[in-house]
Amino acid sequence: MEMMFGLDERLRSWLEEDVGSGDLTTNAIVGPEMEATGIVHAKDTGVLAGVFAARRVFELLEPGISFTAKLADGAELAPGSVIAEVHGTARAVLTGERLALNLLQHMSGVATRTARLAAIAAPYGARLVDTRKTTPGLRLLDKYAVRVGGGSNHRLGLYDAMLIKDNHIQVAGGIREALARARAYASHMTKIEIEVEDLAGVREALAGGADVIMLDNMAPEMMREAVEIIDHRAVVEASGGIDETTLAAAAAAGVDVISVGALTHSVKALDISMDIGRIK
Repeated sequence: MEMMFGLDERLRSWLEEDVGSGDLTTNAIVGPEMEATGIVHAKDTGVLAGVFAARRVFELLEPGISFTAKLADGAELAPGSVIAEVHGTARAVLTGERLALNLLQHMSGVATRTARLAAIAAPYGARLVDTRKTTPGLRLLDKYAVRVGGGSNHRLGLYDAMLIKDNHIQVAGGIREALARARAYASHMTKIEIEVEDLAGVREALAGGADVIMLDNMAPEMMREAVEIIDHRAVVEASGGIDETTLAAAAAAGVDVISVGALTHSVKALDISMDIGRIK
């Protein structure tokens, strides 16, 4: 997992940002030979994500440290659930605490909200996906957490699929021209998605051969009409301000995919803490 995300390089930079030349408080109070066990536990209800990242934080600080996971990513958490025990020098346990918890809290928050929204979409057969609205440096971790929560991933970046948005259309001079340019540029393996705001745009996108048509900020009634017009000739995605209160209506309109930027850009961190147990 670490190699997949290029995680070590990121973690080292985040540790350097936090620790700098040394943990002043811990080094002043804790002797270098002291050992301690940290108990990582939930104080909230949700879905766990990020155990591998937390483990790696401590291993980079102290290669011989013992990190025993009690729960795996995807586990349901309740207040008091023990997630892991970390045993090693007290300095390493205390210095790594904040970064490890930050990652666990954030990723579990993403997984928790995703699970909640995916459960709303599931009865309608719609797939819930994320967007590129992620904090720089955290995109792959965020997208992993979305999958842990039962969602799916939209494109990872600008390089793996084409998404023609309103500004692209404006620059190109219209939907047809934007699609024609994209089709001429793309390989036969590249999917082309285009964002439309009304039914006229839907018809133009179909005529231009779009693979995916994004219905941007449409009311459910218009979405239903758009789905009927498209009639399975392209994948239909709903997007724009969709949350717990509006997702069911979008799914009921018959779209294939619902993208929600709030899965990652404004998620509430899950409350996870670490207490020191045994000291030696």
